[in-house]
Amino acid sequence: MAWTNDEMCRIVAEMEIKDGLFVNLGIGMPTDIPNYIPKHINVCFQSENGMLGMGAFPYPGEEDADLINAGKQTITALPESSYFDSAASFAMIRGGHVDLTILGALEVSETGDLANWAIPGKMIKGMGGAMDLVANIKRVVVLMAHTSKDGSPKLVNKCSLPLTGVNVVDRVITDLGVFDIQESKTYLIKKAEDVTVEEIIAKSSAKIYFH
Repeated sequence: MAWTNDEMCRIVAEMEIKDGLFVNLGIGMPTDIPNYIPKHINVCFQSENGMLGMGAFPYPGEEDADLINAGKQTITALPESSYFDSAASFAMIRGGHVDLTILGALEVSETGDLANWAIPGKMIKGMGGAMDLVANIKRVVVLMAHTSKDGSPKLVNKCSLPLTGVNVVDRVITDLGVFDIQESKTYLIKKAEDVTVEEIIAKSSAKIYFH
């Protein structure tokens, strides 16, 4: 069976979240990752809309409309949380002070190109901060479904959508497997139980290598 969203978030937490990291989480599924981080792991989450040290999602009835993440979800503050404007936030990102970003994607190519900000012909609110994130953060991990809703591959030979960054992705985690991109090649390093290698290859247009 393919992994559920909860299982994917748990895998990301186990494989990527280390003590002492400064981590930026993209909109969507990545915002659920903190739910799966063990309490003994000390990690600091940065939100590009101007907050360092994000807490958990609030309980119903305890929301503060002034405390939101980049995806406009209400969050909570921690005793050590700090707030700043967008200029300071992006100075952190562009200065290389964030260790890891975990993002969603529309497409990832076999060489690590990322497309995640626009679909031609569809209305967009803006490109957001993804281009700054992937250009300046030390490690880029993508969390996404392996195929789109119509069944077309999202792990592709070459991106057909507008690019966010070229050769920037280090790891891709989908509902079918975990893939490392090294020296412009995509390697399958872990797969979901009962998912076959043949199924992964059939649902990808990227060339998949094996260690």
